[in-house]
Amino acid sequence: MVMLAIVESRADRASVHICDRLRERADWTERTDDRPAADGGGTYYWTDGAELRSFDELHIDLERPADAFDCDPDLLVFASRHSGDTGALLTGHFTGNFGPAEFGGEPDALAEAAPNALNRLLEAFDEYAPERYDVGMECTHHGPSEVGCPSLFAELGSGDEQWDDPAGADAVARAILELRHVDPHRSRQVVGFGGNHYAPRYGRVVRETAWAVGHVAADWALEAMDHPTTHRDVLKRAFEASDAEIALLDGEWPVLEETLAALDCRIVSETWLREVDDRPLAVVDAVESDLGAVDDGIRFGDRLAESVAVVELPAELVSTAQGIDADRVRAIVEANTVAFATENGGSRVGSRAAVPDTAVDSEPGDDNDSSDLRTAIIAELAAVLEEKYDAVTIEDDAVVAEETAFDPALAQQVGVPEGPKFGALADGESVTVDGETVSPERVMTERTHRFPT
Repeated sequence: MVMLAIVESRADRASVHICDRLRERADWTERTDDRPAADGGGTYYWTDGAELRSFDELHIDLERPADAFDCDPDLLVFASRHSGDTGALLTGHFTGNFGPAEFGGEPDALAEAAPNALNRLLEAFDEYAPERYDVGMECTHHGPSEVGCPSLFAELGSGDEQWDDPAGADAVARAILELRHVDPHRSRQVVGFGGNHYAPRYGRVVRETAWAVGHVAADWALEAMDHPTTHRDVLKRAFEASDAEIALLDGEWPVLEETLAALDCRIVSETWLREVDDRPLAVVDAVESDLGAVDDGIRFGDRLAESVAVVELPAELVSTAQGIDADRVRAIVEANTVAFATENGGSRVGSRAAVPDTAVDSEPGDDNDSSDLRTAIIAELAAVLEEKYDAVTIEDDAVVAEETAFDPALAQQVGVPEGPKFGALADGESVTVDGETVSPERVMTERTHRFPT
């Protein structure tokens, strides 16, 4: 069972107000120990999945507060105030210093982060925040840099009015209680570098993808850290403390990118995180190895396979079908592929796709057979053509579409001038030319289109 430790600072009145609400919100058992009350001893509180202790010092000055708890915590949360010119705000973040330690902790030292718990905290903030409050996450900053277990700050801000606001304190308390039994980590986590203090890019990743974000070094932290090559240890620590191997950058940091690459850290884009989302990374690696990169327009379909075969889709057929119903074409390709190429900034389906490799992932004739999937795509694209053409048939080497269509040359032969009357005839309406009625049937011709497969 995941156990939660909650730290109250008597030096922080917002912390006291939050913890007062915590004591009201849960069924606590009071306990005592012989350690000084200033250090978390004296009276403390225990409930299902959580232990609450109070300390005299500000949170940022505490060292290894997890050691004061009997529950051997898996996660520790600091109930705290947030200070700044940001109005009513509920926020969460991790602690430590990528450079100098101006506000607690040690320089070039980072506490163990709890990315999955931060995701859950922000979800709870969104649920419980009073109407006038914003919700956000911050970059890594201030102490402590050694906690004793994964930790995060849950903050009520940003000034006197909010610190004394019962509704705001209650929202933070309810969110903290949601962290009971929550694992600090999840299977996919990243470290962030760059961006402003309030980390909007990383906040989007947390809220809109299956990824969690660990430590974040904002622009100001990177600048304070100075040259990345001389701070390899703190960069490595950011990944270790976040239990992550992937980096997301906000902004242009060429020297940092080179340094991270030398540390064997994978650097990805926000687009990559969004498109990959919760897909198995083995599938993603197979696709990017055999078909192409997500950042070059590869998008994922509904099929899953760790080994893929790349197939060519009939380009002319795909293009014509998209001109009729682009959304339907995309749905067809998504349903039958592991991944596919796109054009025009990802808005149109391309002519290459990855399907499960039948030699590895399926038996002949099953619904993963690569040739059968390609055949299924062609058949469904042919069905899209039926929306426009009079007759559509599938031959061995082509899709054949027939139509009876307006012929401008015939219209000119019977004296119809180019212009609006051409349009009327094309729409199936009769027109009058020099007192003579010209019906659409007089200027129609049969056409056959072949789309090679």
